[in-house]
Amino acid sequence: MLNIVVLLKQTFDTEEKIAVKDGAISEADAKLVINPYDEYALEEALRQREQHGGEVRVVSCGGDRSEEALRTALAMGADEAIRLDIATVPGDDSFALAAALAKVIEPLKPDLLLAGLFAVDSGSGSVALQVAERLGLPHASSAVKLGIVGPDEAKASGELPPGAAAAARFAVVDRDVEGDTETVVIPLPALVTAQQGLNEPRYPSLPGIMKAKRKPLARVAAAASADEGARTTRVELFPPAPRAAGRRIAGTPGEQALELVRLLQAEGQLPQ
Repeated sequence: MLNIVVLLKQTFDTEEKIAVKDGAISEADAKLVINPYDEYALEEALRQREQHGGEVRVVSCGGDRSEEALRTALAMGADEAIRLDIATVPGDDSFALAAALAKVIEPLKPDLLLAGLFAVDSGSGSVALQVAERLGLPHASSAVKLGIVGPDEAKASGELPPGAAAAARFAVVDRDVEGDTETVVIPLPALVTAQQGLNEPRYPSLPGIMKAKRKPLARVAAAASADEGARTTRVELFPPAPRAAGRRIAGTPGEQALELVRLLQAEGQLPQ
């Protein structure tokens, strides 16, 4: 039996056109979905439960609207959902968020903590790692294959980390490393972050959608302490400048290179 917890974030649909209004991203008409990499993590949690038994809980931090993503996760097959109210998180940076999430996850005592490799809206991949650090969990990132095995299989799969021989179960993880694959073995409990290619997430079924309405969805407030405030502050948010029309530079290759350098320096993109 495995007690599995999945970190989940609600993000903008990757095909959505993002609008910035008054220094913030406007969510008024935007379509929000489960972060695609978190979908891989959730699907893997469901597959591991099907193989080993146990429970799958999904945990997210957000406002009321984020419950849409949690209900989708329940419809896909998760057993329980927990929403950490974002209004009570001390700050909006990854340090404060990880501190608040760790306090929620610690009493759940997960055997396996799963999360997406990064969030597609912010490009950040640090929250799950900070949670693992606070909980004292080893981790393996960018997983493209995951197996849960006993000590004998673990020893046959790769070198065990120091002090891990006494663990009852291990995660054998094939990691994507810049186009190649590395196999690592870590003792449970542990964190594994999911890379694209780990699996193919399932769609919620109609019976799953109906059952999701009756599954528990808890709402909790963050328990903050003085040392867990925000470490970063967003000063300004603005869209990129419109792309300018291209230019054609005439002359020989040497003349073209000199003219290109001159233009880049004139626009402040190269030092004088």
